Amino acid sequence: MSRDTARRVALAAQGFADQPPRGDVTRRHLLRTLSRTKLLQLDSVNVAVRAHYMPLFSRLGAYAPELVDTAAWSHRARQPRLLVEYWAHEASLIPIEDWALLRWRMREYGGAWRRRSRELLERSPELVNDVLAAVKDLGPIGAGALERELGGGERQGRGPWWNRTDTKRVCELLFAMGELTTGTRRGFERLYDLPERVLPAHVLGHEPEDDEAIRALVERSAHALGVATEPDLRDYYRLSPSQSQQAVAQLVEEGVLEPVSVNGWRQPAYRHSAARIPRKVTGRALLCPFDPLIWERSRAERLFDFHYRIEIYVPEPKRKYGYYVFPFLLNGELVARVDLKADRAAGVLRVPGAFAEPGSDLGEVVPELAAALRDMASWLGLDDVVIGDRGDLAKPLRAVTR
Repeated sequence: MSRDTARRVALAAQGFADQPPRGDVTRRHLLRTLSRTKLLQLDSVNVAVRAHYMPLFSRLGAYAPELVDTAAWSHRARQPRLLVEYWAHEASLIPIEDWALLRWRMREYGGAWRRRSRELLERSPELVNDVLAAVKDLGPIGAGALERELGGGERQGRGPWWNRTDTKRVCELLFAMGELTTGTRRGFERLYDLPERVLPAHVLGHEPEDDEAIRALVERSAHALGVATEPDLRDYYRLSPSQSQQAVAQLVEEGVLEPVSVNGWRQPAYRHSAARIPRKVTGRALLCPFDPLIWERSRAERLFDFHYRIEIYVPEPKRKYGYYVFPFLLNGELVARVDLKADRAAGVLRVPGAFAEPGSDLGEVVPELAAALRDMASWLGLDDVVIGDRGDLAKPLRAVTR
């Protein structure tokens, strides 16, 4: 398989070969997109737009963010919840039906690095019991409100262990164990609730064998990626090498995965049996740093020859491109990148830096990127796009966005 073919397979698997909706975006379109991406990563950074909203915009165009909010955190009877939060790729929104596929991870306290929190269970079991009882009585409720509830009044002086750090750690531990989940959110604050008040009984009552669950997760990874190496498949749900390798071997034996060789890739790859190979992929999309098309950086480089690193934690003088940089996808290629900031007070989408990829046709890229930036500003309720000075695209973009 050529790299160009692999790229088209990957783009189709992620929904970029689908026709965008002609009218309003509905729950049906949300479900179709989730059938491609399988999950939406959550992240606290809000400099432009929160990570879980952007992949849908990239694939569907302008939509009401309340569509995600309702699907993830609503209790409305007429619009049942479609998504639930858990540790999947990272903190993620996943289809409710997939919660049971991660029960094995819940038994491991959410993953290896969270196991150190188990000492809370041993040191202060009464603390854990108090939190569960309080959530049962008061939920959905945030960690701060829990700390105030359990630290004052009749409960005051219950022990030296009770402080805000322990409160949050216990909530996060119980969330990782599947004993608590997110009932709703206030802003971006997680309000904890009991799973039986959030998830339907048939999901709570289903617990597949570990091997079966992991095989299902790898199959989902393969479906979402189209063609991928075993480490790519493993990364999608943050599985261990042994888990992933065993599942891949089984899926190959079952005919779900087909071993392939991709020109230029050092490792063997696997194509999902249902993967499409479109003749071409057209259209444009800005991609947030946590979009599943690009979140595995080595894969983005193999597919697109696009070297990408998020620079949030890099000191400003050492940043090459900017704080929160969005790659720009145009007709199946990553052709540019832009540093974005939603200045809500001023009502503008700021673009401090804009950079073309080597070999990009600026005559094609500039008008398409300008239109994509205007579309994003309008979707965010911002009145204008303001281009800064950094990057080789800054000057030509200013000329067409005035």
